[in-house]
Amino acid sequence: MGKNNNNKKMVEAITSMDEDFAKWYTDIVKKAELIEYTSVKGCMVIRPYGYAIWENIQHILDTKFKETGHENVCMPMFIPESLLQKEKDHVEGFAPEVAWVTHGGNEKLEDRLCVRPTSETLFCEHYSNIIHSYRDLPKLYNQWVSVVRWEKTTRPFLRSREFLWQEGHTIHATAEEAIVETEKMLNVYADFCEKSLAMPVIKGKKTESDKFAGAVSTYAIEALMHDGKALQAGTSHYFGDGFAKAFEIEYTDKENKKVNPHQTSWGVTTRLIGAIIMTHGDNNGLVLPPAVAPIQLVIIPVAMHKEGVLEKASEIADMLKAHNIRVKLDDTDNSAGWKFAEYEMKGVPVRLEIGPKDIDNNQCVLATRHNGEKATVSLDSLAEAVNTKLQEVHDGLYKKALENRANRTYSCKTMDEIISTLAGKGDGFVKAMWCGDEACEDMVKEKTGVGSRCIPEVQEHISDTCVCCGKPATTMVYWGKAY
Repeated sequence: MGKNNNNKKMVEAITSMDEDFAKWYTDIVKKAELIEYTSVKGCMVIRPYGYAIWENIQHILDTKFKETGHENVCMPMFIPESLLQKEKDHVEGFAPEVAWVTHGGNEKLEDRLCVRPTSETLFCEHYSNIIHSYRDLPKLYNQWVSVVRWEKTTRPFLRSREFLWQEGHTIHATAEEAIVETEKMLNVYADFCEKSLAMPVIKGKKTESDKFAGAVSTYAIEALMHDGKALQAGTSHYFGDGFAKAFEIEYTDKENKKVNPHQTSWGVTTRLIGAIIMTHGDNNGLVLPPAVAPIQLVIIPVAMHKEGVLEKASEIADMLKAHNIRVKLDDTDNSAGWKFAEYEMKGVPVRLEIGPKDIDNNQCVLATRHNGEKATVSLDSLAEAVNTKLQEVHDGLYKKALENRANRTYSCKTMDEIISTLAGKGDGFVKAMWCGDEACEDMVKEKTGVGSRCIPEVQEHISDTCVCCGKPATTMVYWGKAY
């Protein structure tokens, strides 16, 4: 009876996602101990369990970046206003979100300092000082830092005023090299989301009106959340030589001519943690992909007061750790039922149960978080069985997310069809043709509520005409409501 009551209490602490998806999300980030609110609106404490997820994301991506030749640097937090003003489109794009430092101690600053919303201008200033010859190129840099953007409406991980991210900044001799870099890093992000986060994504190019301020072109990966809304999971930008000209970055090429180099920028943020929650979570709490789970397997000793149970559980924990599995042994005096519900809430991929009878039979029980299935396995082949279960969790999460996207992706030929489809089936991705006119793009959003998400790499022919104006279409676009 105690087990059922404890489980019931834990589950009731979370609002059902079907009842109120936003409240369900907030309940999870609090109850799973990912964040705590602070006295500054829009700023959060990322608690150890939440930060451990970010550390795993960081470790995997940082390894990928270094494998592709990138080096980590760290730029200052402050940007002088005079420096920010050098690239007109860039500063206009960020102006509404910038936080300013106007005083140093009691003295008013002659040149206001912007608290870094992004670091293009800082990298450009640095490049102008260190790049002189074609031999100095390329520079393949990345940094892991926090940035500040004064968002009006905030939600943990999805939109906060200060957040953690990585921002890659590279500079190349030619446009061709820079474009290759831009597309390569987009593919790194897509590969990471699908293979580490079990989150399927659409790769594509942003429309002109939706590209990054100061970029020639912006590429993005778009994921669909459980509620049918899109989330931009990562971006990669090709800047051309616009920033180089604005900041007077020149190098002498092999023909001894002065030329401007070409730049890129790319980044992902802690909003990936929000994406994990909204892609995989359920009404029992968080569900974590094994690759980034702080705890991949939790051991729950049953009847641990009996002789030999804790000792065996500890022996198993040490053995699995030696196989590079992230393990926690919960030897607290909480009931087994309370522990089951607690680690369900925290999204631990696999739970191992072991008691006196299991020990006598040289076995244990493995339960997988994403589907609740249990299996009895021999202790002689436990490490192999656990790795198999972890892969099953990843594959199951990916399949479920892919099915959700497939069930919530609609092909429409007119705006009326978009409206009626979304009214009848709910939010999701809409595939529809577009003529390329920004006025039509704006009209679709105004009339249907869905904006352009990206022009996908993989094009489909839905119809011959634009979904808005009826003129000949040039491309197929993914549309949707977005976080």
